[in-house]
Amino acid sequence: MTYIKLLFCCTFMLLSINALAGKTPETTLSDNDIINNNYKTFHAGFESLDLDFINKIYTDDATYISEVLDQEIVIGKQNILDLYTVFFKKIAKKDAHIEVDFRVINRELTESSATDVGYYLVRFHPRKETGDPTSVFSGKFVLVSRKTAKDQWQFIVDSNTKTDPKYYFTAKPVSNLYYGRQFNQAPKPDIIVETESEPNTQQPIDSTDAHNH
Repeated sequence: MTYIKLLFCCTFMLLSINALAGKTPETTLSDNDIINNNYKTFHAGFESLDLDFINKIYTDDATYISEVLDQEIVIGKQNILDLYTVFFKKIAKKDAHIEVDFRVINRELTESSATDVGYYLVRFHPRKETGDPTSVFSGKFVLVSRKTAKDQWQFIVDSNTKTDPKYYFTAKPVSNLYYGRQFNQAPKPDIIVETESEPNTQQPIDSTDAHNH
């Protein structure tokens, strides 16, 4: 009996020590969580103008379909990265700052693929010394992701068109889907907003560049 009590006490002590040490079972991210994290990576790449972030989220055979009339369909991750290289260099040369975020309103998810539909918003902040206003660009997107490995999803199709920013701001959050919250207020009067019906002739960067999201 004494031996059993001793064994019980030792077991209890070990469990208590583990609890105090904060040892908890590893949590496994769901497919929705992993796909949602890719949007955060996208955002980080724009914030830092770092291609390494963009490189992580596209498959090698990814396809990019822009809304720009005079741009062909871009096939292959390296060709997509080449577009971002030019874009990021333009932003860096102007010593400007750019932000992007997304709101997914629908996702069709299977074991190996996911199709997201939603809105994106881009804000271009020129160097303060220029005195130029912030510019806002917005669009609709379709992003198809493929499960490339265990706990890894990457974009295989990226397609977008322009739209009025109001649709980004009025989009409602959907359970388990990415919903960017860094842009919670509609643009102020001193911010230039580009829409299809009101093209912005004072934009500091080409709209074609701004929509290479």
